[in-house]
Amino acid sequence: MIQLINAWKDVFSRANVIVFPNYILPVMYAAFDSGNYFVIPGPPSEAFSYHEDVRISLGLSPKDFLIAIVGTPFSYGDNLMEEALVLQAVSPLLRRYHSENSAQSELKVKIFTGNITEKHRMALESVALSVGFPRGAAEHVAAEDKDILLRTADLVIYYSCLEEQLFPSVLVEAMSLEKLVIAPDLGIIRKHIDDGVNGLLFPRKNVGMLAQVLLQAVSNGKVSISGQKIASAGKAHAKNLMASETIEGYAVLLENVVKFPTDALHPLTVDEIPLALKKEWKWHLFEDVKHLHHMNTSLSSYKILKKLEQEWHRNQMENSSLSTTKISDTFSAIAWEEQRANEVMDIKRKMEEDELKDRNDQPHGTWEEVYRNVKRVDRLKNELHERDDKELERTGQPLCIYEPFFGEGTWPFLHQSSLYRGVGLSSKGRRPGADDIDASSRLPLLNNVYYRDILGEFGAFFALANRIDRIHKNSWIGFQSWRGTARKANLSNNAEFAILEAVQSQKHGDSFYFWVRMDQDPRNHTYKDFWSFCDAINAGNCRLAVLEAFQRMYGVHLDHDLDSLLHMPNDGDTWSVMQSWVLPTRSFLEFVMFSRMFVDALDAQMYDKHHQTGHCILSLHKDRHCYSRVLELIVNVWAFHSARRMVYVNPQTGAMQEQHHLSGRRGQMSVQFFSYTTLKSMDEELAEEFDLDHPDRRWLWPQTGEVFWQGLYQRERIMRQQEKERRKQQSREKIQRIKNRARQKTLGKYIKPPPDDTGGSNDTTSVDL
Repeated sequence: MIQLINAWKDVFSRANVIVFPNYILPVMYAAFDSGNYFVIPGPPSEAFSYHEDVRISLGLSPKDFLIAIVGTPFSYGDNLMEEALVLQAVSPLLRRYHSENSAQSELKVKIFTGNITEKHRMALESVALSVGFPRGAAEHVAAEDKDILLRTADLVIYYSCLEEQLFPSVLVEAMSLEKLVIAPDLGIIRKHIDDGVNGLLFPRKNVGMLAQVLLQAVSNGKVSISGQKIASAGKAHAKNLMASETIEGYAVLLENVVKFPTDALHPLTVDEIPLALKKEWKWHLFEDVKHLHHMNTSLSSYKILKKLEQEWHRNQMENSSLSTTKISDTFSAIAWEEQRANEVMDIKRKMEEDELKDRNDQPHGTWEEVYRNVKRVDRLKNELHERDDKELERTGQPLCIYEPFFGEGTWPFLHQSSLYRGVGLSSKGRRPGADDIDASSRLPLLNNVYYRDILGEFGAFFALANRIDRIHKNSWIGFQSWRGTARKANLSNNAEFAILEAVQSQKHGDSFYFWVRMDQDPRNHTYKDFWSFCDAINAGNCRLAVLEAFQRMYGVHLDHDLDSLLHMPNDGDTWSVMQSWVLPTRSFLEFVMFSRMFVDALDAQMYDKHHQTGHCILSLHKDRHCYSRVLELIVNVWAFHSARRMVYVNPQTGAMQEQHHLSGRRGQMSVQFFSYTTLKSMDEELAEEFDLDHPDRRWLWPQTGEVFWQGLYQRERIMRQQEKERRKQQSREKIQRIKNRARQKTLGKYIKPPPDDTGGSNDTTSVDL
């Protein structure tokens, strides 16, 4: 079975975390543990209805009184000490039962244990006979009969005195079935059972007291009246037993294991969960899925699994017997790891040999050749970039739709076609092999976790607008939120074709196309108007925050009635949500120009309190995203008051319908605040202040993108002229250094000796060195 065990190890090690409902299963599966086990108690099982043949299957008559003795699933081997003590404590009840029972019914004891052997059965029968039980009155039941035993029993005794970390699940099931439970006073049991209220307890160090407890619990051959009341209270208590432990366990699991996108609503932490939510189970939420539960689900799955394993093992044995040289189709994980390790080593060895060979054969050139090669590579590095098919297709189309994302959890909701392109808000969560844009490298502000969370998808807007010509050369630009795709509100093929056709034909001119409607948003059940919806999702303070932001932007005192400033009519038409829209690229840059100033005003308004405490006026609890819900809707304000046509595109059919008709907006738009001239002059004033005054205050606006103002061009021209003069001066200095370079003077005279054939000639010739 080694191959089967290895297959199980692969399955268990692949999971990030494996959740067990008790501490017994991790011990049973310890051989497969990869350090990813987590224990969270499960909800109590439902009380299943009785079946007529249940008592018959256990060999009981309708009048028999049955005591179920249950304990821990861990087997003690041949040690019957605790079972013997419990049987001895039940024996006085046996004598009293016979004296009071006139119907000649019998007292039966069924013991459930995790491991039953023939030796164990014989020992139990011997103990039962010695304490007075007739033959067959006390016996073991198999593991698959546990549920039947609990449903049939009149009284349940828990005999194990072993301290456990979790309240025994068998007691939870018995209490849910309204059975009187008697258990030792262990710490974990005392925590959930109040003696005499919802169960009965006996001292763990004095099992003899169990006999007195039983005599009080049984009267006239059945459970006493007080015992029945305790059982009823136990059923009500078991309905919400360990609800807080379970809820807190899953809260810790979600907080530490699951990686949520930054713009998703995170679950509450353990400390943030209200106490009222942890007291009881929300049973009404499970009413629609009751039919999915079956009494013997675990038993059936166990039998099926066991049968499959046996067939798998038999097939493996047959295949191996047919041919001893034939390798099995199912390799163990260890064999695969060894094979991969050998292949990696071979590849590394070959690469090292190739590198050494190239290094030995490489001719050495001069430094001038090295400099020329480096310059040639710098000149050709842009030409060496190999463009993939999607990038080539994207350059020939008028529109590109960007999908901002953060975290691996959003990958399934991103598209792969050339019409779409991902924008990763963090370099750590980029898709391998995808042509995604790293927004954090284009806008360093997104490396700050605080602003990456609080801006959300707006961070992608700023990153793309920063030197946009380098990455976006299409005349139209669009965005689609992964949340819209998760809600199946993304564009279909028909809708994509309709938008491309409208863009190419300029059907609506400079328009704002969107396809996720506010009136169909799950947060807008009552179909509120624009500002009421914004207030509803921002703790009632949306208008106040926007009003103060506009006061900071425009430097004027505005009335507190925001409707008088920014009228968003409730004319039966709808608005855009979830940042899913298309715009001309020129209009997008204008919107970003406005958004940078608006976000800066919001940040100046809320940064101090939110950064220090985590609270802001736009949320009822601590919220890392604070004003991101206002930013989700602000594009509607800009599009409406800047006189853009707003067109809704049906995401399924592609049908288009204009919203808030432009001809009917006269007298409702505040164009003076949103005109290009106004926004451009404000942008230039902020840029001039940053460039000339160098303010030392904390200021978000300069960090949201590239700065352009009229004075910048003059400064750049002066800088280019100064650089040119500096290079000329360096050339003049270099020429002067060459001219003034010192020359080496003659060191001395060399006297050439006379020729050998001249003999004693005294003639000499001098040569200058």
